[in-house]
This record gives sequence, C-alpha cells and structure tokens, in this order.
Amino acid sequence: MLSPLSANLARPRRSMLYMPASNARVLDKAKTLAADALIFDLEDAVAPDAKADARTAAVFAADSRGYGQREILIRANGIGTAWFKDDLTAIATSSADGVVLPKIDGPEDLRRADAVLSAAGAPNHLKIWAMMETPRGILAAEALAASTPRLAGFLMGTADLSKDLHCAHPADRAPMIYALQHCVLVARAYGIAIVDGVHVDLEDAAGFEAACLQGRDMGFDGKSLIHPKQIEVANASFAPSANAVDYARRLVAAHAEAAAHGHAVTLLDGRLVEVLHVVQAERLLAQAALIAQLEA
Repeated sequence: MLSPLSANLARPRRSMLYMPASNARVLDKAKTLAADALIFDLEDAVAPDAKADARTAAVFAADSRGYGQREILIRANGIGTAWFKDDLTAIATSSADGVVLPKIDGPEDLRRADAVLSAAGAPNHLKIWAMMETPRGILAAEALAASTPRLAGFLMGTADLSKDLHCAHPADRAPMIYALQHCVLVARAYGIAIVDGVHVDLEDAAGFEAACLQGRDMGFDGKSLIHPKQIEVANASFAPSANAVDYARRLVAAHAEAAAHGHAVTLLDGRLVEVLHVVQAERLLAQAALIAQLEA
C-alpha cells in the first residue's frame, strides 16, 4: 500500500480544470469531462455579489460525489478578502479533496489557512494547494513547502505572476522560466505535487500543446486549464505513451532477471539499466495503472 505521501504524488493530475462555481450548468457538465481534477472557482471567475451563492454551490457539488474518481478542489478567495474565512469554514467540512489558496506570499499565509480549516473541523486528508503567482511567493517557495503537513502541492499562477513581474506571457513562458524551474525543484525536494499554469489563448492550439510538452519535460505533474477543449491535449501530453509503458515493463523484467543472477546492472536495447532506471520505470508503470483506473 502506498504511503499518504506517495499516494498524493502518484495521483493523476494531467489536467486540472478551473470551473466557475457560480455557473450551475458548468458544474453539472463537469461530471462528463475527462479532466483528472476539477477546481470549483470562488475567486476570479465569480463576481463579488455572487460569492456567497457560489460558495454554497461549490460545496453542494463536492458533497454530491457525482464526479467519479476525479480530484475535487475548491479555490477560495484570498487571504485579506471579506470572503476568505467563510470560504474556508464552508470548505473544511465539505467532501472536497482540498482547497486552493490564491496569491500566497509566505508560510504564515498557509499556517493561517491551516488554522482556520482545523478550527472549522477539517479532517487531515483535506489538503491545501498553494498558488504560486506572486514574486514573494516564488522567493518563499521552500518555506511554503515546509510550512504545514496539509500542503499537497503548488499550482502555478503564471497569468498573475507575469502581471506582477511586468513581463510577457508567451507560450514558451521564457520570461518566467526561473520561477517555474525553482518551484519544480522545491516541490521535488519536499515531496509535494506541482501543476503548471494556464495557457490563456484558447485559439492557439499549437502553442498550448508546446506549453504542455515543455511543462512535462520540466517535471510538472500536469497542466491547469481554463476550458474543456484543452483537456485532451493535456491528458495526452502528461500521460506515459504506450511505447514508454512497454519499455518500462521490459526494463523492470530485464533488471529482475539480471538481479536473479547476481548482477546489479544489465543492458536493454543497448542501454545500461541500473536501479535508478528501475525506480523511474516503476513510477511510470504506477502512473499508467492509476490513469487506466481513473479512465475505466
């Protein structure tokens, strides 16, 4: 059985789709979508006079358990807003898997959120996702990662980050590469998940696919999305290919056979196979199995 930490990292998060919680039709449609995770949004996508109703709708949707095995997150309004405490209090005892916290600047923000959730009766398995979208937050990434056991992962907020950096937000995210790589490094060092930011141009299909592949190659677990039309490409980009799965199976088998004969290394298709390659292959196979289970 996987440990809680390993289970969190292994969970498929190829696609995390933001959905406005104020739109009942959209929340219902989400039940049919192939996204690995859904983020019911109470923040940017909801007008101020609709915040309370959106909160009620998001909690009701999470409690309905009508979304199969998808991970359900609710993005709360930020610390310092009039809605923050009410949002977290409502989410704390919901059936959501976690709460997304926007515009996190430092570890004190996460500890404050953890305290509000705990006081409201949140179980330990209700996790926090920190949005990495401010310069202070990026610089404090390591302190954030160590701040609370409730933290499940980082969710990049590249749109807000580019605004605060006064930089462009092209498909290749070149002006933000340092911030992206820094957060991946911290996430891997502290054993938390990390999901890449959104691609805001819905008509730029080629740019979106390139951004997905770039994020995959950088080490992200998946991509956050703003429209269902982006799900298929994200899922394909962050899933192991059939060829990769086949090679991983053969690699594990070849190493096991070598070990049975007392050899620590072997060759497969002319490539050296060591224990580190076996660990990578086993992780890929576990990911493929969990994706298949999710899509069954």
